[in-house]
Amino acid sequence: MGHTRRNLPTMTTILAADDRLVEVGIGRRTELAATLAERGHAVTATDIYQRDVPERVQFVRDDIVDPEPSIYADADAIYARNLPPELHRPARDVARAADAAFLFTTLGGDQPAIPVERQPIRSGTLYVSTHRESSRDA
Repeated sequence: MGHTRRNLPTMTTILAADDRLVEVGIGRRTELAATLAERGHAVTATDIYQRDVPERVQFVRDDIVDPEPSIYADADAIYARNLPPELHRPARDVARAADAAFLFTTLGGDQPAIPVERQPIRSGTLYVSTHRESSRDA
């Protein structure tokens, strides 16, 4: 089988479809937010701790478990990398309230704690919350 991950999309490519993005829990990994901002996207990064982010990325200190809704209100998509399972539901709920897409990756073998569609990407699997479809069908 000649299948390789080289031909799969990256998280950057997928998120580039949206203009206004919020990264939850940026931590010290700023390269994705930086790349998206350099390509003209409005990127806000959040974390529970004060973090240094690239110049074009706006930083807001926030806790996704007790969020400030205005931070996420204008987002087209909310995303997170290496998001632990206990934060899947709170982040999904914030995205739902903002009517934004919610996409995330997990740590190692952690499985999603919410309904998702799985999308293979070069670095592993991107989980896309199905909250938008289910809320519109209800």
